[in-house]
Amino acid sequence: MIDTTSTPFKLTKFPYYFILNESRYFPKEAILLKAVEDLSTTKKRLKIEIPSEAIETKIKNSLEKARQKAKTPGFRPGKTPMNIIEKHYGKSAEAEALDEVIPEFYDRALKEAAIVPVARPEIEGGVNFERNNPLSLSFTLEIRPKIENLKYEGIKTKDIPVIVSDEEVENSLKRLQEGKATYEIADKAIEAGDLLTIDYEMTYDDQTTTAKDQVFMVGFTGLPKEISESLTGKKAGDTAEVEAQFPHDFHAKAIAGKKVLIKNIVKAVKKKILPAIDDELAKDLGFENLDALKAGAKEEIEKAKKEQAQKIQKDEILESLTGSHNFDIPESMLERELTAMVHEAKTLKKSDKDEAALRDELKPAAIKNVRAMILLSVIGEKEGVNVNVTDEELKEKILEISQQLSMTPESLIKIYAQRDGSLEGLRNNLYEQKVLDLLLSKAVVEKGE
Repeated sequence: MIDTTSTPFKLTKFPYYFILNESRYFPKEAILLKAVEDLSTTKKRLKIEIPSEAIETKIKNSLEKARQKAKTPGFRPGKTPMNIIEKHYGKSAEAEALDEVIPEFYDRALKEAAIVPVARPEIEGGVNFERNNPLSLSFTLEIRPKIENLKYEGIKTKDIPVIVSDEEVENSLKRLQEGKATYEIADKAIEAGDLLTIDYEMTYDDQTTTAKDQVFMVGFTGLPKEISESLTGKKAGDTAEVEAQFPHDFHAKAIAGKKVLIKNIVKAVKKKILPAIDDELAKDLGFENLDALKAGAKEEIEKAKKEQAQKIQKDEILESLTGSHNFDIPESMLERELTAMVHEAKTLKKSDKDEAALRDELKPAAIKNVRAMILLSVIGEKEGVNVNVTDEELKEKILEISQQLSMTPESLIKIYAQRDGSLEGLRNNLYEQKVLDLLLSKAVVEKGE
């Protein structure tokens, strides 16, 4: 007899990402699907029986592999009698066979029953196996609910005209100009935007820390404004003392939330030198001339505005879609989404509420999000939207988001890995965007003012 306490059986092999589940090939013999019982609108019991022949085939294959590798005294490699191999490797071969055959037949049963799981199943009563006997199993699993009267074509959304003004183009050019700024030593009074070299001394909690030759940008918003204000008007060689209150979420934990006495000694002042906005700047940025640079800037602004307009339209479509379809959602999906939302709120310090209060506050939004996930999955499947998100698409999205958030791609990947355990969450998001693109193409765009 083998049960789950003695068999290293891995439930992690069971598929449960209902959006990105890949189809797999199995032999054509009929699976012995005994029963499908409804436990609720989102939970079922699945009873199956796996033929002994299927299990025995895998056990023999596993034993043969062990035989080829075994080094048994008195026998050449691959020639050890099978009874000896079975004596030494029989239990591990059985465990390996079950580890392969159960997920395979479970997946086949899902297809035969035409149900889509949203979480890994639980095996009721364990895995009780005897050689040369069929294996009966009973699974309980949460499923993607069936949606009655699904309607998603012709959803109304408003037209959002995209206009790029001359002022927006000029502001874009100024940002490019700032990016090409240089600094040079200047004998002048300090003002916002200057780059300083300073030695500082900080006193807090009856202790003092010092540092030399530090670079400081006057007006930098990541530090208390009192520091920049105390330096404004000073010159190289001057000293500025100030008491500054640091925020509680300041990255340096030693001074976070504290009042710190700071003494800055200015060693050098560098003023910002901006290049002229002309053909030379354009060529430095890879354009033929200033007109070409302006055209490129306008094109980028227009592209960004179109993307923003489409995002607003997609949000409207999704709001309408979720509002017009009411159905029960699986508890595990709600729990995953709610946990992720609470984690994000705490990580980004969006709320100072405790976890219980935060869960209550975020639960309605989590329910709406899960409904949206399910609807997009069903529509994508019905419309034949390609579920495969390529590695190249994934890399492009990571680069795009990391640039928007001003962080490295590696840092962004780490955040997703900590939140979801993998990049599957991002892959699902990209798939959902494909479905939303489809819905927008089928929407009725109403002209407004």
